[in-house]
Amino acid sequence: MEKALQELKKLLGEVMDLQGAAAVLNWDQQTFMPSGGAETRGEQLGTLAKITHDKATSPRIGELLEKLTAVGYTDPDSDDARLVRNGLKDFTKASKVPSSWVAEFAQVTAVGQEAWEKSREGSDFSKFQPHLEKIVRLRQQYAEYFKPYDHVYDPLLDDFEPGLKTREVQAIFTGLRDEQVNLIKAISSRPQVDDAFLKRQYKEEKQKAFGEDVITRFGYDWNCGRQDKAAHPFTTSFGLGDVRITTRYLEDDGASGLFSSMHEAGHAMYEQGISPTIKRTPMFTGASSAIHESQSRMWENLVGRSHEFWTFYYPKFQAAFPENLANVSLDTFYKGINKVQPSFIRVEADEATYNLHVMLRLEIEIALLEGSILVKDLPAFWNHKMQEYLGITPKNDTKGVLQDVHWSAGLIGYFPTYALGNLISLQLWEKINADIPSLPDQIRSGNFAELLDWLRKKVHTHGAKFEPQDLVQRVTGSKITPEPYIRYLKKKYSEIYGF
Repeated sequence: MEKALQELKKLLGEVMDLQGAAAVLNWDQQTFMPSGGAETRGEQLGTLAKITHDKATSPRIGELLEKLTAVGYTDPDSDDARLVRNGLKDFTKASKVPSSWVAEFAQVTAVGQEAWEKSREGSDFSKFQPHLEKIVRLRQQYAEYFKPYDHVYDPLLDDFEPGLKTREVQAIFTGLRDEQVNLIKAISSRPQVDDAFLKRQYKEEKQKAFGEDVITRFGYDWNCGRQDKAAHPFTTSFGLGDVRITTRYLEDDGASGLFSSMHEAGHAMYEQGISPTIKRTPMFTGASSAIHESQSRMWENLVGRSHEFWTFYYPKFQAAFPENLANVSLDTFYKGINKVQPSFIRVEADEATYNLHVMLRLEIEIALLEGSILVKDLPAFWNHKMQEYLGITPKNDTKGVLQDVHWSAGLIGYFPTYALGNLISLQLWEKINADIPSLPDQIRSGNFAELLDWLRKKVHTHGAKFEPQDLVQRVTGSKITPEPYIRYLKKKYSEIYGF
């Protein structure tokens, strides 16, 4: 059986190599590629996607997985046992999808991303509309390959959250929404905190230097990564030793670029911490998008927006921007970066309103897949839902329906993972603080080593060996639940707003 296992690893390694090559092309498209290259890049990515899919669903891989599945592994959680178990599930799912669909989807989304960027720049949804119509049609078609299903959204959600069902997410969100709406009402009854000092001019080069210092201290390994600018910040991994991040800077917002860098560094440090023993296998990635988001949101919010963090870093931030912050106290600054106010842009949203942005998108995605709304009606529907969820209406498409890159990339099914990641981050955080009682003092002194080491051992090293619910239960003793997150929000914001 050892010979069969080594052959399987070799074939899967080749699949991972092809996926890494495609990731390089995707990264280049969003960072340095000239706009005129979109159509050609789409053809290249389409070809690569077809070759990768054909190889991943080859009869030989199926034969090897079937043969190895019959083996009784002494340790069902060993790398080899999990490789076979997870590999069979991936193979079975991928085999239901024709390679022709995979190639078309890659080509359509590559061109669609370029169209989205241009539409976003001009705040004109009509230019992106035909591309999104193709993408929605392809995602509906994708779901059809997995009939019978409980819900049309299930096959897409499973791509990002293996094993999770739409009904489970909706049940979690139903209770969470009521709690967050009540919290926002309580906050709105109190005097608003001041954040005007953040809306002054902050030079990009100073923002960049400060952000790089922060994520270096967090533990981001620059020998195995780099940071560039992109229209929509993202993280990408090309494999062992090369995990890259992007960010964006707003010169009239002193915190946006910093928190973006923290967020993406959280993703990247996860990928940098996966055990090398599972390199060039499908397990050499995060357990799920929500587990990934738990890492990025933890470093961005639970660390980066904490009073402890700024006890250490605020004097340095003041020194970098004395013209803006010389007369702003630490407590005023802390309250300002945690200001709660309904806003148009998801990635700029505060912790109390962020999940409502996600719930809005989930409702829209389900409606698109079910056909209860059409793409052409999306701007008006989006604005209606923004008013319903957050009490505000975008003045243009850039601040509304065109703000996220996800739909142009075909990532319908991804958005719920952002809110789920918030919930998981607090489940982990409560466990971390129980295991490391001195953590607040460590953060006050700018020491993040023990926190990162805990995450490495409990979460990062496993990669995608375990499904998300399984991993969360192994680490925290409970499946995904909103209670720790609700406790955190109530405590934090009652202290800031005094209710």
